[in-house]
Amino acid sequence: MNKITAQFKDKKPLVTYISGGDPSLEMTEKLIYRLQDEGVDIIELGIPFSDPLADGPVIQEASQRALRGGTTLKKLIAKINQIQDRVEVPLVLMGYYNSVLNYGEEKFALDIAEAGISGVIIPDLPVDEKAELSKYLAEYGVSQIMLVTPNTSDHRLKEITAKSSGFLYCVAHLGTTGDDQQGVYPKLESYLERVRNTAGELPLGLGFGIDGPEKVKKIIDYPDGIIIGSALIKAIQAGNTEAEMLNNAGEFVNSIKKAINKEI
Repeated sequence: MNKITAQFKDKKPLVTYISGGDPSLEMTEKLIYRLQDEGVDIIELGIPFSDPLADGPVIQEASQRALRGGTTLKKLIAKINQIQDRVEVPLVLMGYYNSVLNYGEEKFALDIAEAGISGVIIPDLPVDEKAELSKYLAEYGVSQIMLVTPNTSDHRLKEITAKSSGFLYCVAHLGTTGDDQQGVYPKLESYLERVRNTAGELPLGLGFGIDGPEKVKKIIDYPDGIIIGSALIKAIQAGNTEAEMLNNAGEFVNSIKKAINKEI
């Protein structure tokens, strides 16, 4: 079974996002260990980018901190390669196509596969784009996780689900990441049911605007897994020291895991 899909077996996994290199690659390494120790099932690492269009201010600021700290895609992959023997959960890179194009599509696919990265999410790469990336990712055994939204047409949904592997990233509302003012899509149950009818056995992960355990409790019955980024980054950034940041990450994850498991 696909390493990412396996995390959806017999449970609803928690997928967390942090920006790679925020504020340093050394801190990213420590956060990866802490998150997996606290029970995170899949970790997304953002590729720092100067203009992350799908992301709200929290992730944009995290990306800027990483860039100021000198993090590049090459350095991020090298760090993951260095620590891969200590990482037990699947790692997924999330970033923008321009970063991959500049790196070189085949080299990117090869290098991340050798670094032990299990999947990739490229929000601004449409399913019908004539990029070679999909071919290279498949060749090197890396999942390409595609995104769908509440207004994705049935025709396009078929194209996207056919190309996606690992899981399908279902955007909970229209807008950017971290926008918790909208709440989740009001017709969430019917939206995910429509997606599931097309996706078949491909697991559905739900993200965008999920900001804490209360919201998780309201929606947990509908998706196969929960994706949280901005709220976790906010919790981490509330710490004044490295130790506080790591503890905040752990406490936040614990609260979300309890909500997923309906323990609170």
